[in-house]
Amino acid sequence: MLIELRIENFAIIDQLQISFDQGLVVFTGETGAGKSIILDALEAVLGGRTEATNIRTGANVAQIEATFRLEPIVRDPVNALLEADDLLDDPEIIVLSREIRREGRNTARINGYMVTASFQREIGSFLVDIHGQSEHLSLLHVRNHRLLLDNFAGVGTLIDDYRHVFEQFQAVSQERRRLILEERDVARRMEMLEYQVQEIEAAKLKPGDEEELRKDRTRLANAESLAKRSQDALMLIEDGMLEVPGISELFGQVVEALQSLSRIDPTAMVFYEQAQSSLTSLQDLTLQLQDYAEHIEFNPRLLDRVEERIDVINRLKRKYGNSIEEILAFGQRAKKDLEAIQHAEERLEDLAQQEEHLLRRLSEKGRVLSRKRKESASQLSRLIEGELEDLRMAQARFEVAMTTQPDENGLILADGQRVAFDASGYDQVSFLVETNPGEGLKPLVKIASGGETSRLMLALKNVLVQADVVPTLIFDEIDQGIGGRVGFMVGEKLWSLSQQHQVMCITHLPQLAAFGDQHYKIAKILIDHRTQTEAAMLDEAQRREELALMVGTVSSGTLSSADEMIQRVNKRKQVLH
Repeated sequence: MLIELRIENFAIIDQLQISFDQGLVVFTGETGAGKSIILDALEAVLGGRTEATNIRTGANVAQIEATFRLEPIVRDPVNALLEADDLLDDPEIIVLSREIRREGRNTARINGYMVTASFQREIGSFLVDIHGQSEHLSLLHVRNHRLLLDNFAGVGTLIDDYRHVFEQFQAVSQERRRLILEERDVARRMEMLEYQVQEIEAAKLKPGDEEELRKDRTRLANAESLAKRSQDALMLIEDGMLEVPGISELFGQVVEALQSLSRIDPTAMVFYEQAQSSLTSLQDLTLQLQDYAEHIEFNPRLLDRVEERIDVINRLKRKYGNSIEEILAFGQRAKKDLEAIQHAEERLEDLAQQEEHLLRRLSEKGRVLSRKRKESASQLSRLIEGELEDLRMAQARFEVAMTTQPDENGLILADGQRVAFDASGYDQVSFLVETNPGEGLKPLVKIASGGETSRLMLALKNVLVQADVVPTLIFDEIDQGIGGRVGFMVGEKLWSLSQQHQVMCITHLPQLAAFGDQHYKIAKILIDHRTQTEAAMLDEAQRREELALMVGTVSSGTLSSADEMIQRVNKRKQVLH
C-alpha cells in the first residue's frame, strides 16, 4: 500500500508530503484546490505520461516520490521483476520517483535506480489502480477479464491441471515441428553427417595419439644424431678413450678396492655396497642404451607417414574440435544425429499420435474449465447488477461475454468445432455493460461518463474484491451525478472495500466523506503572492467542521447534520465490521 507521497514543484504544489494508513482515505476541498493535481502527480510517478508544463512556475525541476509497503499478495511478482534487473533493496518496501525537467527530459527511478517509464508503469500496475478520468484502469483491459473471472470462479486447480497437459502438448508439438523442418533438409544433412562420421572413423583416432606421433616424429627426424650420441655414451662406458679404460672397467676397480677396504674395516662395508649397487645400475644402463641404439630407425618413409598422420589430425581439429577427445565427441554426436534422422519418420509418427492424444485430453479439460467459467459468469453478472442498482444505476445491465475463435488445429468442442486455445483454455472473456436502456452492451472502455465508469469500477471491485490483487485503489469523480442517499451507499461500499484494500477517494459528498478513516482537506493558500496547495489531515473536530462546510455554511444546523452523519456512519461501520 501507499505509505508516503512527496511532491515538489508540481503545478501549484510547492512542497507537499502526505502519509497514509490502511483503510479509507478521503480527500475533500473546493474545486480547483489541487485534489486532481495530487492524482496527476501520483499517475506520473506510476509511469504515466507527464509534461514540462506541469513544473511549477519559476522552478526547473519537479520531483515526485511515492513509497509503498509491498503487500504479500504482490510481493513475489514485484520482487521478481526488480531482482531480474538488480533493483531490489528491501523486499517489503519500494520507492518510485519521477523527475520532470524544464528542458523536457524526464527521469524515472525505482529504489534510486534509473529505469524506463514503461518499466515503472509495469511495476506501478501491481501497486495502484486509479479509477476516474485516467487510463490507469486495470479492469478496462480485456486481457485482465479472464483472470478476474477465474479468480472469482475459484478455478485455480482446474487451470493448473489443464496447464500441466498443455505444457506436455507444447513440448511434443515443438519437437514435432522441429523434426518437420529438419526433414526438409534431411538429404543434405544426412549426406553431411555421413561424411563427418566416415571422416572421423577413418582416422581411427585414440586419445594420446597426437602426443605419441609427435614423439615419433622427433625421433625419426633426429635418428642420425640420436644414434651417434647413444654410441658415444656406450663407448665411454665400455671402451674408454685412448689409454683410459672405460667407465665400467674403472668403476669395477673402485668396487674391488672398496671390497678390500671392507675386509679390513667392516664399517666401510656400506661404501662397498653402494659402489656395487651403482655398478649394477651402470651395467643396466649399458644394456638399455644398447637396446635403444639397436632400435633407432633411419626410415624417411616412416617419417613421411607420421607427418601425414599429424596433418590428418590437424585437419580434423580445424573442423571438429581442438583435441582428439573433442573430435571423437563430435563424431559421436554426429552419429547420434544421423541415427535420429534415419529414424525421424518413426519418431514423427509417434509424436503425431502423442499430440493427438494430448489434444483430446486438453479438449476434455478445457470443456470442464469453460463450463465452470460460464456458471460463474452468470453469478458474477447478477452480483454486479445488484451492486449497480445500489449505486443508482438500476437500469444498467452487465454481462460476462465468453467467445471462442475458430482454428482448424485447435481444441475440439462438444459439437465437433475446433477453436483456438492457449495456456488458460479456449475461452475469450470480456466484460460488457449497458448503462442506459436501448444503447446495447458495450465494452467497459466505451463507457463515456466518468461518474458511471467510477461507479461501475466500484461495483466490480466490491464483487471481485477477493479476485483483485492490486493493493491500493483510488476513485475520482465517483460521486458525479449522485445525491446524498446514494452517496451514503457509495461511502459504505468504499469503506467495505477498504477492509481488504487501501482505498482513496476524492469526493464532494459529505455522506461519502464521513466514512473516511483518514480525512485530508486540500486547500489553496497564498504565500508571498504565490498560490500553492496544502494538504492537512483533519482531527475529529476539524473533520466535523469540514463535513458541515460540505453541507453548507458552517452553522449549528450544518454541524448537527455532520454529527448525525458521523453517528450514522459509526453505527454502520460497527455492523459491517
